[in-house]
Amino acid sequence: MSILPIAWLDENDGFPPPEAALREDSDAPGLLAAGADLSVPRLRHAYSNGIFPWYSTGQPVLWWSPDPRMVLHVDEFRVRRSFRKVLHRFLTDPRCEVRIDSAFGDVIRACARTPRAGQDGTWIVPEMIGAYEAWHACGDVHSFETWMDGRLVGGVYGVSLGRMFFGESMFSWETDASKIALAALVAFCRVHGIGLIDCQQRTSHLASLGAREIPRAEFLAHVRRAVREPPAGTWHYDRSMWDALGLNLAAPA
Repeated sequence: MSILPIAWLDENDGFPPPEAALREDSDAPGLLAAGADLSVPRLRHAYSNGIFPWYSTGQPVLWWSPDPRMVLHVDEFRVRRSFRKVLHRFLTDPRCEVRIDSAFGDVIRACARTPRAGQDGTWIVPEMIGAYEAWHACGDVHSFETWMDGRLVGGVYGVSLGRMFFGESMFSWETDASKIALAALVAFCRVHGIGLIDCQQRTSHLASLGAREIPRAEFLAHVRRAVREPPAGTWHYDRSMWDALGLNLAAPA
């Protein structure tokens, strides 16, 4: 087995620059470092510099900064006609609603249990759940939740620093429930001047919704500006935020 040329971190070590991550032609493109911990200060420092943890059970903490980076510009989010009909039905049904942060622990655990195409197991290991719950308690990690008839049926969670949102994972127990939560997140971001959602790595599903890859240098420049801006403020979802999608959702679909 070859030894990858990455930094191995102790708890007191800082990160190498993201540009030192392994290149696209390596065995693990985007891998930057291994080791250290998942403390809130380290996580906050990592995300502020375009770095995120991703690893499986039995591995050390692995830190990544891929190039290119998959992102969703919120003004490029695609709402196709079929999904517009889904949103219309959801918004006109009094049993349906979007909530923020009402069941964060349930959302992250549901994401951990959701099978992923091409993945064996989950990267949302118990240590990750504990770390992000601690970060959620500090006010930087949030869940957007789709509720139907009093039941949580889908959601997405991620990290918010300044005017930047870093998407982590989503799940769906009903058709389109995670997409509804993502649409709500996009609307919230538009209302609060958050222009970019980090998607970390490319998936065909996110690409179909308007996400695309950009060079890491462009991503890092945006992140370093955005995290210095004032945060969004109150994390509460209001139905009026749907207007930010530019759709006449009150009219018949």
